[in-house]
Amino acid sequence: MLENVNNFLTEIIDEDLAAGLAERIHTRFPPEPNGYLHIGSAKAIFINWSIAKKYGGLFNLRYDDTNPVKEDTEYVDSIWEDIKWLTGEEPNGGVYYGSDYFETCYECAVQLIRDGKAFVCDLTQEEMRAYRGSLKAPGKESPYRDRSVEENLRLFEEMRAGKYPDGSKTLRAKIDMASRNMNLRDPAIYRIVRAHHHRQGDAWCIYPLYDFAHPIQDAIEGITHSMCSIEFENHRPLYEWVVDNCPLPHHPKQREFARLNVTNTVMSKRYLRELVETGRVEGWDDPRMPTLSALRRRGYTPSAILDFVQRAGIAKANSLVDIKLLEHCIREELNKTALRRMAVLEPIKLTITNYPEDKQESFEIANNPQDEATGTRMVPFTRELYIEKSDFAEVPPPKFQRLKPDGEVRLMGAYIVKCNEIVKDENGEVVELRCTADLETGNGMPADGRKVRGTIHWVSAPTAIDAEVYLYENLFTLENTADVPEGTNYLDFLNPDSLKKLSGCKLEPSVAEVETGAHMQFVRMGYFVKDREPGRFNRVVTLKDSFAKTLK
Repeated sequence: MLENVNNFLTEIIDEDLAAGLAERIHTRFPPEPNGYLHIGSAKAIFINWSIAKKYGGLFNLRYDDTNPVKEDTEYVDSIWEDIKWLTGEEPNGGVYYGSDYFETCYECAVQLIRDGKAFVCDLTQEEMRAYRGSLKAPGKESPYRDRSVEENLRLFEEMRAGKYPDGSKTLRAKIDMASRNMNLRDPAIYRIVRAHHHRQGDAWCIYPLYDFAHPIQDAIEGITHSMCSIEFENHRPLYEWVVDNCPLPHHPKQREFARLNVTNTVMSKRYLRELVETGRVEGWDDPRMPTLSALRRRGYTPSAILDFVQRAGIAKANSLVDIKLLEHCIREELNKTALRRMAVLEPIKLTITNYPEDKQESFEIANNPQDEATGTRMVPFTRELYIEKSDFAEVPPPKFQRLKPDGEVRLMGAYIVKCNEIVKDENGEVVELRCTADLETGNGMPADGRKVRGTIHWVSAPTAIDAEVYLYENLFTLENTADVPEGTNYLDFLNPDSLKKLSGCKLEPSVAEVETGAHMQFVRMGYFVKDREPGRFNRVVTLKDSFAKTLK
């Protein structure tokens, strides 16, 4: 997979290497620990990790923990687990925290003040926005812009000492209030925030803003190529200004790529957090969520996710990728690798009246027809079985090839049976089918040469395992949740049918042996994974793959 990592970013790196601008490629993934990583994060991880791999370079994980208000060790831990799970290894360049560079950031800010390139400003946030101007009009300089170096140094030191209330002062870079790039109009680079930091505790009450801290962190770690999503393209001049004007050991190069947007879901951490905190989902790892922990619990594999990222493409133009492509990637993988097992999700009893009550035999059934090396298993067969409720129709529709009154079907890998009698309860619901088996057929053809077209799966009633099965659909009914109709918000399009819980499901006994996280194809029903909760199985994806035709 990694041998074919070629895109416009690798072309840039090839040019830089040819020009002697870098000796060893060094990349990083800088998540903010204010939520769980999602499928969009997988793209950023893949780009930085795979490019470092391609060039024999280094890849860092660096937590961008410069905003203590929303950060938590829960998120730190989840990010670490997701990185290892997705890449299969720990970052070879090391694990770092942006907060560990706070002293260096402070020293860089002091140097900017001494050089006359930063000043302490007393404007409120609202006033700063008003002074900033617009895309058509230049901004207006702060009345505090011309404070002396000595006064700015004193005020900044007092900010650090906690002399001033939160939000009362900021440190701003002195660049150009008439710049066409709004990010260069004297941006704030430090603010006063009294909040307990997950790593630094209460050591600081001033915190650097991302646009100031990030290039400093990159430069300290020797990052050669700082690759980030396209919304930071207009921030690149500020990134370069910070690197050029601060006393730093390296000069990293920032380049941007398009974000990964997927249909029928949301990627904003703010929205994902709202779904969790309001109880609309069962947590960050609810298998309907687009987080990596949720996809892992749902049964998606790292290889399928990385395959999806590559197929979706790495470019500069934003696009909306169909979630069916992700489903296609995992379905394609599990079709080759998942063992087949029989499971009846909505059971109805089937009794073979001409089969001895005390008899039990076993039929040999393939574990995976796609891979003979997986061998076979013996499945117990008894007088009383369970079949799928939908595999019987009292009044069958046209071309119905499953079980019906006086009709015959093949029980997968076993006998041909004929429905002779229907037993109903007091409500008129079918509760049992009484059938006879052609006991001469075994798993072979009828002696008289008649053709039986339908084949259905089954489970022996006495040996069946009871299970709960969770069936998932898209979390949102709206394809593009970033473009909701006027007067609505994304929550209006939550899919009420995104989860269906089935209890009393019946599984063949061999399923009892599988471990948590093991994949199986429940034949004719879909691909499933064993959940961490005992007796629960999650559907990863259905068998039907309409998207394959699109790819062709």
